[in-house]
Amino acid sequence: MNIEFQERPIDRQAALFFCRGVQDADGEVLRTVLSLLSQAVGNGDSCLELASIAGAEVTLSAERRVMLPEYDELCHLLQNLPTVGIPGEYCPIVIDSTGRLYLFRYWQYEHLLARKVLDSVSSMTDGLDEKRLQEGLERLFPQVAEAAENRQRLAAEIALRRKLCIISGGPGTGKSSTVIRILALIIEQPEGDLHRIAIAAPTGKAAARLQSSVSTMRAELAVSNETRAAIPATAMTIHRLLGTRRGSNRFRHDKTNPLPYDTVVVDEASMIDLPLMSALFSALAPGTRVILLGDRDQLASVEAGAVLGDICQAAEDDPTSPLASSVVELNRNYRFDSGSGIAALSRAVNAGDDREALRLLGDQTNDTIALEPTPKRETIKKRLAVPVLQGFRPCLEAETPEEALRLFDRFRILCALREGPWGAAGVNNAVETLLHEAGLIRTDTQFYRGRPVLITENDYTHKLFNGDTGIILNDPATGNLRAFFAASDGTVRAIPPEFLPKHETAFAMTIHKSQGSEFDRVLMVLPPKDNTLLTKELIYTGITRAKQSVTIWSDESVFSAAVKRRTERRSGLREMLKFTGT
Repeated sequence: MNIEFQERPIDRQAALFFCRGVQDADGEVLRTVLSLLSQAVGNGDSCLELASIAGAEVTLSAERRVMLPEYDELCHLLQNLPTVGIPGEYCPIVIDSTGRLYLFRYWQYEHLLARKVLDSVSSMTDGLDEKRLQEGLERLFPQVAEAAENRQRLAAEIALRRKLCIISGGPGTGKSSTVIRILALIIEQPEGDLHRIAIAAPTGKAAARLQSSVSTMRAELAVSNETRAAIPATAMTIHRLLGTRRGSNRFRHDKTNPLPYDTVVVDEASMIDLPLMSALFSALAPGTRVILLGDRDQLASVEAGAVLGDICQAAEDDPTSPLASSVVELNRNYRFDSGSGIAALSRAVNAGDDREALRLLGDQTNDTIALEPTPKRETIKKRLAVPVLQGFRPCLEAETPEEALRLFDRFRILCALREGPWGAAGVNNAVETLLHEAGLIRTDTQFYRGRPVLITENDYTHKLFNGDTGIILNDPATGNLRAFFAASDGTVRAIPPEFLPKHETAFAMTIHKSQGSEFDRVLMVLPPKDNTLLTKELIYTGITRAKQSVTIWSDESVFSAAVKRRTERRSGLREMLKFTGT
């Protein structure tokens, strides 16, 4: 077996640090393995499985190849390195009994999270008023003939009875409406009006969407005015919930200063990486109820880990476990009817059925989904002209920032890649040129009127977080250019453009960055050649961002290869959720 390894400088320096003082012939092997570990974490894995590399020849360059020993010898070499220890030892590198190699902090994240999750699923809620609960379930989740409808009721009962409930389901399956009714049931319990509830999401955009859903749905609930008023009116980012500290990656709330809530609801849980999920669970006070909402089939988090998927898979692996009793999959779609093209296409892609997906895309009678060949480099701009002008003109001609932000979410271009002519950067350049030529924007300055911006790093000072999207417009009051963002409370706030943290233009964005967002219409752009980054999870996530229609630019062979390829994240969390002593 040969491994082509594109070693990054950071990988090389990390390996040299961990192997400092090792001068013998084994040093190169050890440095190569630890460099592979560094890159694995950078690629989203939480560990490196030694069995997957043992006995392989690693090619770092034409002149440099390293032959790795077989598994037992490789483990022996690592165990003799002073910087490597076993679980429980305080060493920078951890090797566990199954041959997984970790950076210590990632082993600790998994270990702490698994322990917290298992503690939560083993805890039941005391003091429930059964009569009130059953009456509330009948009223808010009335019995119907279809068994699928009762999945929401099942989720509600689990959420009331257990300290941890995970509700997974695709867009439109009723996760938000279910959790609003769950909160009403909690408040209707004895002393429920004193129950402290927090609702949160990973990004500002997702928090704003969640808050909007809560505000709309609670007004329609069959509950008393007192119960309705007690349902939280605001959602926040997880970073705000935990309390960020300027200049630190630690949070104000942790195990020594737990969150002051009795119930914590977190939406878009598939986006939460391992470090953040571990921090969240570590900050919970004993007995706090946690409700996680998400879509296990979406892309995993950008950073290391696939936490929601690992938890759901661990529950599936052992249907008799308490964890399995805490996970509910919602499978009935309320947004799309049974014949919806978007719903049918997303199901086929999620199943890895490329033939069915292509058949659906080729159905000329369904105008909500379409597959068109990826344009050549020299024709991208021409092909973009019609969808770009139709999609962005209303936003750029809007009279108020509120209207512009609302209209901007009607259409978005989603790219599989970041760089290149078919990536987000190249497509944004083409879009800017088209809009400039149409007289809708002027691109002679960095901060021009109408420029949409996507925040790419957290800025706790200005309360802007990775994934937040805004638009630069003239302030109606002063005429000065400001970057306008939708706040989670439904208002719009303005930031001077020069105060913006690291950001990028967002007429087009990567599918990864689109998680937590919804758009009426989506144009999804895939490159003309296959790429290992193209997976069914990526395609599924892109499709399910659309509410009304999605057009995919891709050649059939590239699309088929992507739908048949799964994203795999290496981690030990699933095993830790089975064996508490790991």
